[in-house]
Amino acid sequence: MKLVIIEPLGVEEEKLMEIAHKALPDSVEIVSYQTKVTDTESLIERGKDADIIMVANLPLNAEVIKGCKNLKMLAVAFTGIDHIAMAACKEQGITVCNCAGYSNAAVSDLVFGLLISLYRNIISCDQVVREEGTKDGLVGFELEGKKFGVIGTGAIGTRVAKIAQAFGCEVYAYSRTVKDLPGIQFVGLEELLYNCDIISLHVPLNESTKGLIGKDEIALMKPDAVLINTARGPVVDSEALAEALNNGKIAGAAVDVFENEPPVSKDHPLLHAKNLIATPHVAFATKEALVKRAIIDFDNVKCWMEGKPVNVMN
Repeated sequence: MKLVIIEPLGVEEEKLMEIAHKALPDSVEIVSYQTKVTDTESLIERGKDADIIMVANLPLNAEVIKGCKNLKMLAVAFTGIDHIAMAACKEQGITVCNCAGYSNAAVSDLVFGLLISLYRNIISCDQVVREEGTKDGLVGFELEGKKFGVIGTGAIGTRVAKIAQAFGCEVYAYSRTVKDLPGIQFVGLEELLYNCDIISLHVPLNESTKGLIGKDEIALMKPDAVLINTARGPVVDSEALAEALNNGKIAGAAVDVFENEPPVSKDHPLLHAKNLIATPHVAFATKEALVKRAIIDFDNVKCWMEGKPVNVMN
């Protein structure tokens, strides 16, 4: 059995191999690539003999999937699988497993880091101090008492909602599945957008969520509302959001995700919008989270080899 780690997973090689050997029998041949390639030909060359490929957020198209003739299992070291050609995996009979749960704490942490940066003008405050300025024009807002809207109440959305409660926020939620979460009121999407001061997105990217927040939805938001997107870029219409920010229709936004993985083009409309904080898809990336996902991913391989697959996405 051959396992190919087709791109770096953000964990030191020695630690990664320690996790691997703890989970898997010695009979598994492990090849680990510490450089990243993106072209189809190179990816096929790396994976052509692999029974199992381990990948993070590197896109694997149908040609790559079909070009890896021995491939039987794809161990995705990520929560989302929208970068994987799932139809090709189904056609080839390839089992796809993800690493749900590894970044719950990391993403939730960044949501509030971004939110407080917006609410307290932290970036502008830093700049003005360096320019011998004062707090004039930089008086911010408190979280306590604000109406906090969570769109998508999976593990991360639920954690964000609970943290918002700890800050003293009044929490509302919109999700296709209504849950019994103490102190959290489930409402329709329009009602949430209309009433909430803060809106945080936590939905996967699929046909039903692509463009979920567009021009019409943004128009429902309060002029002093802020939007946080640590979910997936295409969930939001970037041009509509940039227009709303530049025209003062909403107060601010923080975006960790775009239509494509960074580097993001300098011409992207959001990078020229007012009152926007951008980060390079870093929400999941903490030292602790990357180790957690490696442990989960190798455990996924172990369970699949034992005929008891877990975290199966197809």
